[in-house]
Amino acid sequence: MVEAERPEDAMSGADKARNKFERVRGKVKAALGRATNDPKLEAQGRADQRASHLKDAGEKVKDAFRPRHRGQM
Repeated sequence: MVEAERPEDAMSGADKARNKFERVRGKVKAALGRATNDPKLEAQGRADQRASHLKDAGEKVKDAFRPRHRGQM
């Protein structure tokens, strides 16, 4: 029997996807800032990337302390 996905697992997956999107957005901002010689935009992009990495680290800590349930066979 396969257990249904728990709501907290789905939320964690959504948070991880949101963090990944923020990281990509930060990379685009930083690249655009470099291409247009706009140091402020480049710095904002790097800051977005750092924030995304910190949020990912928080998600990994939550996952490490989340109890694992074994599926029944």
